[in-house]
Amino acid sequence: MKTRKLLPFALAAALFALPLAATAQDAEEAADGDSMFSWNAALATDYMFRGVSQTDGEASLQLGADLSFDNGIYVGVWGSNVDFGTGGPDIEIDTYIGWNVDLSDRWNLDLMLNRYNYIGEQDGYGSIDYNELIGVLALDETWSFTLGYTNDVYALDDDGFYYGLGGSFDIGYDWGLDITVGRSTFGSSTGIDDYSDFSVGVNRDFGPVNLAVGYYGTDSSGDDNFGDAADNRFMLTLSIGG
Repeated sequence: MKTRKLLPFALAAALFALPLAATAQDAEEAADGDSMFSWNAALATDYMFRGVSQTDGEASLQLGADLSFDNGIYVGVWGSNVDFGTGGPDIEIDTYIGWNVDLSDRWNLDLMLNRYNYIGEQDGYGSIDYNELIGVLALDETWSFTLGYTNDVYALDDDGFYYGLGGSFDIGYDWGLDITVGRSTFGSSTGIDDYSDFSVGVNRDFGPVNLAVGYYGTDSSGDDNFGDAADNRFMLTLSIGG
């Protein structure tokens, strides 16, 4: 599971996850007459979503593609291997449509409807596919404010909200620093406790390849919800795109 981030924050922080990162820039490039199509690929030591491993602590391979239009509308698809335990799905494929617009010289708004699709689960496991509406408000390509909402979180037929704050800073020598904090809340019928997550990471381009190293974690409620999958951990990501 993943959400969308604007390009400056994308390559280091899996809180909002690499996959949907590039669309804001894609929309700008389309408006400037550049290519409407973009792609991204990443190899990571884990796949973290809002502080929780989606691969049971194992490596992930992630591929995505976007098509952006002059009016700011974009569509895309992204996929990764996942591991939710015995009988669970093997692959996540996210399909999404959104709209990106500059509100001013300093503010950018990105609205996206994302569909989390899971493939490969055994019949008795049950479907966990669901939709989420995600909004990201960015200031000066440095700060991002994220709000996510679904009325069917984890396909449990109840509400889920996500609130996130991210910052991306140039720390010199071509290195970037990315910091995120987030809060997930759930409807009472889900039986899932509200929890907080965080990430701190650095990233740098080496030719066409971006190297990112991040540290991810949750509070004690995250541990109660997800067990070892929510343990604090480091993640290394190598990514490319075009």
